[in-house]
Amino acid sequence: MVKCPRCGLEVSELQSVDSDLVTKLQQLGDTGALPAQVCLGCLSDLRKTASRASGGVLLAHERAKEQHRLHLWKSRVQLIKRARLMMSEKNYSEAAVAYEKYLKILEIVFGTKKGEVLTPGMFKDHARTSELTVVASVYWDLLRIYDSNEKYADRQLVSAKQLAVFVRFTPIFPDIIRKAEVYVRQAKNPGIIKVFLKGSAEQRPRCFIATSAFESPVALEVQLLRHFRDHSLRRSTVGRGVIHLYERLSPGIARFLDKNASLKPFVRVVLRFVVKRIS
Repeated sequence: MVKCPRCGLEVSELQSVDSDLVTKLQQLGDTGALPAQVCLGCLSDLRKTASRASGGVLLAHERAKEQHRLHLWKSRVQLIKRARLMMSEKNYSEAAVAYEKYLKILEIVFGTKKGEVLTPGMFKDHARTSELTVVASVYWDLLRIYDSNEKYADRQLVSAKQLAVFVRFTPIFPDIIRKAEVYVRQAKNPGIIKVFLKGSAEQRPRCFIATSAFESPVALEVQLLRHFRDHSLRRSTVGRGVIHLYERLSPGIARFLDKNASLKPFVRVVLRFVVKRIS
């Protein structure tokens, strides 16, 4: 029989305390004079202590990370305010810095990996959908700021592509398109502005006229019309013919509406009547 140096009990044999367990216990705090060998009961207790404490440490780390993300999420508001103030004062370099910090905060909050970019799907939480408009306006400002110097062409191209992806989910879609069509004539790098215009046309939802009239792809009327198209019209040959004709003609009509916003209230009245009939 041997005596356990930790608990003092007489046991038939002692168990070695492995180095990994010693390391874990040391990371959790002062272990005191931990013997090299202890009884089986003490070894089990030490392992449970290390396991419970490690779990607590991990939980504490996760809570700290979540608190950090929440703090960053709240701080983004001040960055946007500062950037817009700098834009109004024509201090574009400082505005760009603030905007880029804002986008970096979003990447941290949403946990994007290296090489990944922000996507609208990351904002699916209803509380954050309004942020899509802010993001789109940020990319629009960066698109113009980076147009000032050829050395920023890569950043400008990223802004153009991201703007095309985000702006279609916002009510500022037609306004940005109109501004871009004007801006392309005076831009130092018109090719990249055209990349945005082409990308926004490709990204635009298929309910062109309704999306233009209601200025949002997620408006209730747009969703009801889309549902009618997908679940009623597509079921018949005639319906599919109507969809095909509509998709050929509607992009041009939508562009006309975007340029003549005064007609949109009338179109909305007509579409609401159609929605009421099909519902």
